[in-house]
Amino acid sequence: MQNTFESYYGIHPGRVLERELKKRHLKKGPFAISVGEYPQVINEVTKARRGLSPMLSLKIDQALGLENGAFYLLQAHYDIDQAQKKLNKQEAPAFRKELFWDTDMKKIDWSKQYKAVIQRVFERGNEDEKQAALDYYGSDKILEVTGRDNIDGISLKIMAHTQT
Repeated sequence: MQNTFESYYGIHPGRVLERELKKRHLKKGPFAISVGEYPQVINEVTKARRGLSPMLSLKIDQALGLENGAFYLLQAHYDIDQAQKKLNKQEAPAFRKELFWDTDMKKIDWSKQYKAVIQRVFERGNEDEKQAALDYYGSDKILEVTGRDNIDGISLKIMAHTQT
């Protein structure tokens, strides 16, 4: 069972617990009572509103017949994944707020939304911002979005209109 959990790394352990309970045809309430917890606690865990403590993880592992620490390992991987996402958001490139006037810059996922970011920078940004985008994303991603791998003289059309 432990090997199958590796595919769940990065997913909240409560989601995995909910799936395991469904596969075994167990209801959350009776399961919670059987492990000595309030049903509300297990419900919050399965809804990903609460993390697993080591004690609760051991109780769940024992009740499901899993290796000790299986669910806590999932919790650790989930916590690491969340910390990595937070760290990536903190390392945002240096762009003016005016460039993203219509968006809360704290909510931009600079890695996932790179195409929109690069396009915006090369449509409306200055040379320093274009260089910051090149430094942050690298020439491969700049090439993918703009069609060129250097920034000399690149400026994307804000709106591409065709005249008839």
